Amino acid sequence: MRVLIADGLALFRRGLKETLAEAFSKVTFGEARTAQEAFDHVHRRDWDVVILDMKIPGGGLDVLDDLKRLRPKLPILLLSIHPEQFARPTLEASAAGCLTKDCSPDELKEAIKKIVGGGRHVGATFTGKLAVDQKKGSNVQLYELLSDREFQVLRMIASGKTLKGIAEELSLSVKTVSTYRARILKKTGMKTNAELIRYALQSHLVD
Repeated sequence: MRVLIADGLALFRRGLKETLAEAFSKVTFGEARTAQEAFDHVHRRDWDVVILDMKIPGGGLDVLDDLKRLRPKLPILLLSIHPEQFARPTLEASAAGCLTKDCSPDELKEAIKKIVGGGRHVGATFTGKLAVDQKKGSNVQLYELLSDREFQVLRMIASGKTLKGIAEELSLSVKTVSTYRARILKKTGMKTNAELIRYALQSHLVD
């Protein structure tokens, strides 16, 4: 896996490299200190994912636009310390996901794994705002806010399975499944199973 880390802070780049090196056995890194360096790296070679700081020197959302024009299929994970500023434009600009810079190492690993696999990942800090924006007409789909396991649980709930039935099928405790359900409700802004079922049916997530 080839990961380009585009961030102006050397210590932060080092931290990201150490975190990802622990999680993935075969990974090579590139580093960019400025927006121009990020563009040059992407121009010269292929990357499996780019981790881009929204405050990279010389950058901003324009950097994302430039990189996507150069490599339309390139997965880009945006990092920000201001989620309220970038949450909605991030996904509408076709980024693969967004995280706050104070996210946990485990969430970063999950995000990279999901994005490299062709999915999207939205950090928990972003999800409440994105859910509200989606209901107001944004083209971000609520199910894109969910982790793989949360999406699986959503589909099972929508299929009429009970929490106990889901727990047995997934070899999890009922408490764990209940926690997944609570996360799904929080991320989507919904309050009941009935709302989840209606949304899943309308979005054709279940047959």
